[in-house]
Amino acid sequence: MEGVSTAAALWWAVALSGVYHGVNPGMGWPLAVSAALMEKGRGRLLKALAALAVGHLIAMAAILFPFSALMVLAEWQHEIQVGASLLVIALGLYLLVNRRHPRFLARVPPSRLALWSFLAAMAHGAGLMLVPIYLGICRTVETDAGHAAADTLMRGDATIATAVAVLHTLAMTLSGGLLAAGVYGWLGLKFLSRSWFNLDIVWALSLVLVGGLSLWAVH
Repeated sequence: MEGVSTAAALWWAVALSGVYHGVNPGMGWPLAVSAALMEKGRGRLLKALAALAVGHLIAMAAILFPFSALMVLAEWQHEIQVGASLLVIALGLYLLVNRRHPRFLARVPPSRLALWSFLAAMAHGAGLMLVPIYLGICRTVETDAGHAAADTLMRGDATIATAVAVLHTLAMTLSGGLLAAGVYGWLGLKFLSRSWFNLDIVWALSLVLVGGLSLWAVH
């Protein structure tokens, strides 16, 4: 029963982190509003949100799948999770010190929102935030690692990685999409320019928090 509740809590963490990423303007929902306002069409808003979702999903998969391959080394699960947690903490501390946004993101044209979303997620460590949660979910799956075939373990971990990436991206798209639709339909561009909120410090601290909680959980 305890394992089930732990797994449920981790899946909720995946969804809530998606909501958090969606609300964060740094993940791109203002770009969807801008595209829709320029072309004066709600359809353009949906297309932009879809492009952002595709880019974000690919970024999540690009981070998670290498770790799913590493999890085949079942006897090293503890060390892998500790290393991933330290990596997340290190990125969070780096972002606290270096507040500048990556310049290359400004060079990606608005017509390539999927590429922009992928690069933004990678640059801000959105995928890395999911890694400790994903590894924790893998540890809740009861598998006799000593007798299970490596390809079976890899397929199982890859399936979990896919589910984590999809659930997270759906939650991100829904929360960001609701904000974008509200700004586009009722509040307008003036609200966007006046009420822009910066979550850079909160983002960096959340990376440190997730990594720290993961370290605490494995000890």
